Amino acid sequence: MLNLALVIPIKNEEFTIGALVESIKNQTNQPNEIIIVDGGSTDNTLPTLKKSINDDLRFNIIEAGKAMPGKGRNIGAEYATSEWIAFTDAGIRLDKHWLENLLKKENENPGAGIIYGNYSPQINSFFDKCATLAYVPAMKPGKIRSKFIASSLIKKEVWKKAGGFPDWRATEDLVFMENAEELNYPISYAPEAIVYWQLRPTLNSTYKKFELYSKYNVWAGRQAFWHYGIAKQYLLMLIAIFFAIFFNWYLLLLLPVWIMARIAKRIISHRYEFGIKILFNPAVFFMVMIITIVIDAATFSGWIRAIFSKRRYT
Repeated sequence: MLNLALVIPIKNEEFTIGALVESIKNQTNQPNEIIIVDGGSTDNTLPTLKKSINDDLRFNIIEAGKAMPGKGRNIGAEYATSEWIAFTDAGIRLDKHWLENLLKKENENPGAGIIYGNYSPQINSFFDKCATLAYVPAMKPGKIRSKFIASSLIKKEVWKKAGGFPDWRATEDLVFMENAEELNYPISYAPEAIVYWQLRPTLNSTYKKFELYSKYNVWAGRQAFWHYGIAKQYLLMLIAIFFAIFFNWYLLLLLPVWIMARIAKRIISHRYEFGIKILFNPAVFFMVMIITIVIDAATFSGWIRAIFSKRRYT
């Protein structure tokens, strides 16, 4: 058994915190200490949390005042006395073998300094399924979807040497992971260590989420990893429209072909989870298309807002 702390930043999670605490208590391998950092909740998160914890003395609640996720993780990591820190987030439910599988991978790779687990969306509705197809990275057998700080196990010394997390509202996890990996500690992956992530339930909340992420990614100078690729596609379509207007209207057919190809590619990439037949479901295809267009609009809106608004991270 490793000396292990679980660190979780939270804010206004009264409807999800109970399920998270229950999934922590149900872990087949239990952490030595559980540190939950509240970033200034204004709802019933704290009373609900304290009721869920009951008399479990391993839980430590730190009321940090106004604290973004990065600051919350830093406070929790600093408070931890353990050699290893597992990070997850609110709005997540842990598979009961999550910590067990992370620890198993550490045991197999004792020199590792970073272990990334896996994640899957919580699919409770038709919209959740379509949102998964639209923007969640695809699952491949024996692989993790992508590196995800909310499903990770990291040595405390790695967190220190990487300089901790930036005190930002978004993108702080990506910057931290890049800084940590530059330290050249061995990295391991535990595909069986799964957390279940709650997606945004509506088009409006999805738009707001991606607009926020877009803005912070621009402020962090990360346009090359997201924005430029989408911008190039739309630029090519604008060129096609220009030539269609002045030369040949048939070039407008490129627009539906382009969007349909994008959607088909997204759906096909998820064939291991949903099967290939879902590609031929018109309702699914249409909703994935709508969600994709909404995310594109949020991307450009966040980009513009980042350019014309004051650079800030809190």
